[in-house]
Amino acid sequence: MEKDTVAIIGPQSSVVAHVISHVANELQVPLMSFAATDPTLTSLQYPFFVRTIHSDQFQMASVADLVDYYGWKMVTAVYIDDDYGRNGISSLSDELAKRRLKILYKAAIRPGATKSEMAAVLVKAAMMESRVFILHAHDDSGLAVFSLACNLTMTSGGYVWIATDWLSAVLDSSLHLDSGLLSTIQGVLTLRQHTENTNRKKTLASQWSTLVKEDKGGSRVLLNAYGLYAYDTVWMLAHALDAFFNSGGNISFSPDPRLHAVAGGALNFDALSIFDGGMLLLERIRKVNFMGATGPVKLDPDGNLIHPAYDIINIIGSGLRTIGYWSNYSGLSIMSPETLYMKPPNGTMENQKLHPAIWPGETITRPRGWVFPNNGNELRIGVPDRVSYHQFVSFDNLSGMVDGFCIDVFVAAMNLLPYPVTYRFIPFGNGRENPSYTQLINQIVTNEFDAVVGDVAIVTNRTKVADFTQPYVGSGLVILTSVKKQSSNGWAFLQPFTIRMWSLTGVFFLISWPTSSGSSLGWPVVFIYVLSLTIIKCVLFFSKKESSLQIIKCVFIYDPPWTELRAR
Repeated sequence: MEKDTVAIIGPQSSVVAHVISHVANELQVPLMSFAATDPTLTSLQYPFFVRTIHSDQFQMASVADLVDYYGWKMVTAVYIDDDYGRNGISSLSDELAKRRLKILYKAAIRPGATKSEMAAVLVKAAMMESRVFILHAHDDSGLAVFSLACNLTMTSGGYVWIATDWLSAVLDSSLHLDSGLLSTIQGVLTLRQHTENTNRKKTLASQWSTLVKEDKGGSRVLLNAYGLYAYDTVWMLAHALDAFFNSGGNISFSPDPRLHAVAGGALNFDALSIFDGGMLLLERIRKVNFMGATGPVKLDPDGNLIHPAYDIINIIGSGLRTIGYWSNYSGLSIMSPETLYMKPPNGTMENQKLHPAIWPGETITRPRGWVFPNNGNELRIGVPDRVSYHQFVSFDNLSGMVDGFCIDVFVAAMNLLPYPVTYRFIPFGNGRENPSYTQLINQIVTNEFDAVVGDVAIVTNRTKVADFTQPYVGSGLVILTSVKKQSSNGWAFLQPFTIRMWSLTGVFFLISWPTSSGSSLGWPVVFIYVLSLTIIKCVLFFSKKESSLQIIKCVFIYDPPWTELRAR
């Protein structure tokens, strides 16, 4: 850049783009990159950086939708530990979190790592429970990872590998696919930057094929998606320059006083100049709108290309098979994005569809995506070692087995989890008396137990130190009564009253005994006897309402002399 420069096309590396963007901002020279997909390269931090390809932010959104579509809850991220890899995986973590998914383990590979170092990282990743691997790397390191994973039997049945678009770029640019390479990536899913089948694309592909046939060298490559975006980048700058000159712009430069202040040394900063028309050219670049080889070429207000979309590719046998598409417009679909753009957006889960994929191990059955880990910590589950009510919890000292209704409920709940959780039951108590449940709950506070399972009552002081599940056994209204052996015979109706009660009842009858005139209060003697027996019968054998009705009925049948009572 010692010579006067008005625009930069490139670089092809996100790491290099971070460095050059600082220089481009200082010199006010638009930097147009068709390969730097790092999502942190934004116009907010680097105003003169123009990305002419889709950001990895959209690619990671498509990966997250894939994981969610197949029902996996956690993944292992294998990535190159540089700006490109770290920022891409960070974006993936954000997208997964939006869907309540997560990265279980991040397996970072340092740039320039040896095969033994890569193998060590993969072995550690294989010990985790997740069997869904997201590989975000460069072409050289990515192919080495697949080769090592194949040797470690990590590409066999039960595993899932999703590679970002670096893999499709390698395969699309290869004139002949290597059989050894294909054997290591069977069943792998990969993404490809989606490009429309435009007339310009067909013409360019035909012309490129002609050049490849005429080239007798050994470095012949086919045209991949990145090549198409590079082609459109050149045309994008050409359209912008044409608009720049039409609006009265001119090419002029002025010295940068801040660079001249640090002039000297081998860097030769004093040879760099600021492009006076840089801001105007940048505005014209952002307003470019034409039909390119990849489709419509236009930037949105955030500086991203419109209509981000990816092809979902399944590697099978000796070739590639497209099983669907992802677009920021409608998510996953078996229809091309161009078709969906003509319809209202619909990203609901019911409309997310893909063709069946063939997974590692040559199976069409969706892998479960997890196994029990080899190095995971077990949950310590405390259970009360009771001496009574073994129906709820019981512990066998001889076999060490824990059983009971509470244990069955816990095991059934654990089996419903979509991911593995290892645990072991630890008895609490001496086995000779029922333990204190308050002390059992306190074992969670002191980190002796991770959880407690048992017939633990939910009371206020316990809820202050531990969280409880919803009750799964409710006793309702309980009445405590003594258990006595009762005999059933013809005189059983006398049992509700004690001897003292029957004595008081007899005294009551004596007091209310009829007078010498043959009646009491003017009522017949027979009526008094019948009324007394009726009251006893109603109290013993009828409900309160029925008792009242029976008493009233008895009174009306015998019709007492109400007139005489009033006369007296």
